[in-house]
Amino acid sequence: MKVVATEKAPAALGPYSQAQIVGNLVFTSGQIGVDPATGTVADTVEGQAHQVFRNIAAILEAAGSGMSKVVKTLVFLKDMNDFAAVNAIYAEYFTEPFPARSCVEVARLPKDFLIECEVIAEL
Repeated sequence: MKVVATEKAPAALGPYSQAQIVGNLVFTSGQIGVDPATGTVADTVEGQAHQVFRNIAAILEAAGSGMSKVVKTLVFLKDMNDFAAVNAIYAEYFTEPFPARSCVEVARLPKDFLIECEVIAEL
């Protein structure tokens, strides 16, 4: 295993890595919508979603991978009514062939974020 860390994504909020490389795969931890440069968080799910995917892209880049190499995503939403908005933003960051995806509504996310996402990507 190899730990992936970058200052271009938020530091871990607890005892975990931003990502791990195992073999030919990169496994990211769940990413939230914190801007790593300012520490700010958007008030809207759209703003948080854009930042989540920018954070994931930064981590994948640090690992030597990229968004086009993502094979699986898991999206956590505080409110499934936000699915259409997040789905439209998701389509801006991923292209065909799209990764396999799960999307679930959860009762609560850390620090009351509106969205969190983790991915698995090839190197």
